[in-house]
Amino acid sequence: MTEIEIGRGKRGRRAYSFDDIAVVPSRRTRDPEEVSVGWQIDAYHFDIPVIAAPMDSVMSPDSAIALGRLGGLPVLDLEGLWTRYEDPTPLLAEIPTLDPAVATARMQEIYSAEIQPELIAERLRHVREAGVTVAGALSPQRTQQFWKTVVDAGVDLFVIRGTTVSAEHVSGRAEPLNLKRFIYELDVPVIVGGAASYTAALHLMRTGAAGVLVGFGGGAAHTTRRTLGIHAPMASAIADVAAARRDYLDESGGRYVHVIADGGMGDSGDIVKAVACGADAVMLGAALARATDAPGRGHHWGPEAHHPDLPRGERVEVGAIAPLEQVLFGPGRTADGKGNLIGALRRAMATTGYSDLKEFQRVEVVVAPYQRS
Repeated sequence: MTEIEIGRGKRGRRAYSFDDIAVVPSRRTRDPEEVSVGWQIDAYHFDIPVIAAPMDSVMSPDSAIALGRLGGLPVLDLEGLWTRYEDPTPLLAEIPTLDPAVATARMQEIYSAEIQPELIAERLRHVREAGVTVAGALSPQRTQQFWKTVVDAGVDLFVIRGTTVSAEHVSGRAEPLNLKRFIYELDVPVIVGGAASYTAALHLMRTGAAGVLVGFGGGAAHTTRRTLGIHAPMASAIADVAAARRDYLDESGGRYVHVIADGGMGDSGDIVKAVACGADAVMLGAALARATDAPGRGHHWGPEAHHPDLPRGERVEVGAIAPLEQVLFGPGRTADGKGNLIGALRRAMATTGYSDLKEFQRVEVVVAPYQRS
């Protein structure tokens, strides 16, 4: 691949964000009602390819049940407020009202409470008893400490999610999580990430993961690019990881690992482009935090926003536009791509003539930087 000279001593390849690309119509069109947006990972089928990001502003046990009944995959943050406090609702009401000057410090204080294993089990049990697929997320650092509690609680899918996750973490202070051994010994499918490059994703696929999350520092509440100087433009990252999926499929003799775009999808057009670049499903944070029934009450934040030593995120106001069902299925009331997300995906697939998500991954894409009027 052609590299660009940054200076005499450094070269780099051009990478593209969603704003840099566009999907091209083909010779065929379809009726949107005849398009399938169903998605299946392991034994679990979902009517829509939407996974809720494990963030307190997006998912509570009750909103997880609501999303599950709407056909998506909810993921609870098992290091969030719901596993630290018996009743976190007063704190969830407080966070959106905090003055920006003190928000980070106050959130660090709120999240300093210890995680309680019995609350992990209780929250997962609450979702499971509602009859929806149960998924919970831990960071790599907490997985060794709490994984048995999570599995014993009857989780269906286990998510190991960090800003970046590698299969070869090196530490001189403690034995790191051995992903390959851990996934092999676990009885439930594991989704792991983020990864943002071909090589990193291929190594994660070789651990036995059922799905790989793609993204790094691209979400609405992240400041990773400003604090660490690290960022992965999502269109290129997804395409790279999709290539790793293809090569691993050959290498493993037919084992398919799902590619899940995670971050940087603020509107429905970004979701369309994520699938076009090779994603099997999308993990949404801010897009779902805009629901009027989301726990964040029009605000959005992730675990990076309250990191005790180096915050790499912010509490951001995203607005509350409509109930969750309307955000996903419409009707949309504005033309900004923030409502009726699934309707937009269906129409894009129908307009380009594709009948399901796997077919749509083959759609033609062009480099067409978006010029705001």
